[in-house]
Amino acid sequence: MASFPGSVNENEIAPARLIANLWTPSVPFEQKSGCETWTVAFAPDGSYFAWSQGHRIVKLVPWSLCQNKLSIEEYNNTVNKSPRKQNSDAQKNTPAEHTIDCGDIVWALAFGSSVPEKRSRCVNIEWHRFKFGGDQLLLATGLSNGRIKIWDVYTGKFLLNLMDHSEIVRDLTFAPDGSLILVSASRDKTLRVWDLKDDGNMVTILKGHNSWVYSCAFSPDSSILSSVGAGKAISHSMYHSWQRVGRRPAPWPLTMLPEGFSVEHGKIHYDSHLFPPPTRIFAGGFNDHWVNSVAFCHDGMHIASIAEDKMLRFWSLDADCPVEVAPLYNGVCCGFSPDGHVLATGSQDGSVHFWATPKHVSSLQHLCRMALRRVTATSSVEKLPIPSQMFSYLTYRIV
Repeated sequence: MASFPGSVNENEIAPARLIANLWTPSVPFEQKSGCETWTVAFAPDGSYFAWSQGHRIVKLVPWSLCQNKLSIEEYNNTVNKSPRKQNSDAQKNTPAEHTIDCGDIVWALAFGSSVPEKRSRCVNIEWHRFKFGGDQLLLATGLSNGRIKIWDVYTGKFLLNLMDHSEIVRDLTFAPDGSLILVSASRDKTLRVWDLKDDGNMVTILKGHNSWVYSCAFSPDSSILSSVGAGKAISHSMYHSWQRVGRRPAPWPLTMLPEGFSVEHGKIHYDSHLFPPPTRIFAGGFNDHWVNSVAFCHDGMHIASIAEDKMLRFWSLDADCPVEVAPLYNGVCCGFSPDGHVLATGSQDGSVHFWATPKHVSSLQHLCRMALRRVTATSSVEKLPIPSQMFSYLTYRIV
């Protein structure tokens, strides 16, 4: 474990608990790409888990079946084995595991589900090649060749091929409102907006980044799209109008509070990561402290981070040091399950590790804050006739 400042009691920092692993097959695929797990993703309803297994392969795992009928450890021993024979009705109603060859290195994954009453943005809605129903679950894969491929999660079938980016698609995100609006971030310095209910037609191109765009994310109410790139500036755009409403310095990677964020102020509410502090970076040097990935837990209180110092850290918003840590060699990405109980981390060897998240009982005060901030912007909170201390708590100036 890394050494900590004298003000930090290392005995109060618990070791993070590893609960399962998923490994790539021992026999390698065609050597047309590396074996890195660049991205992991959970379906919004918790039904599936996906990870880029390396060698162009994406693995779709029925996560709900894993949790309901098997322990994670038992599933780890059966995930790469052939499924047992079942009757036709059981096979039809049981989520199936799929292995997808995307044809190129997979850099980004995103699940999307549709809302039947949400109308398409297109003018001509008389005919569509694909009619997505209310129970449709899609998987978008961003590839090294600039293409985005869309797959049916339940069948593993290929549906759409979105071709307009000229460089690697580094990140993908669906609007949380179920509209099947997909945004892609690319090294071609642009973000592109796609309407999958309009057969994947491109809505608009968002420009303004001066370098590669690494990450993008919607606010929980889908009103704001934020993006960040190699230029170390975060850009905010309004949904529907796609007009830029803000820009401020920020590092990559990017993550969102489950109940939203403050675009109006652009203030740093929490700034802590490195223990010990990073060493000086000399010309062409490397200090082993770059942060590869961060993720917000859905409890609104915990953050997970993976850094180049080969450490996984769990942070709490009300603590100045990590609450749990664990060694994680060659970690590159992470993501929380929808229930917040499990963190999945991907590594450069194509494997996935599952970690139990820190046990935490949220206070009634925090639950009320989350309920309010899911539907109320910071500008609206400012207009409330409430004491200043309550305002500071609701806007995360104090935790």
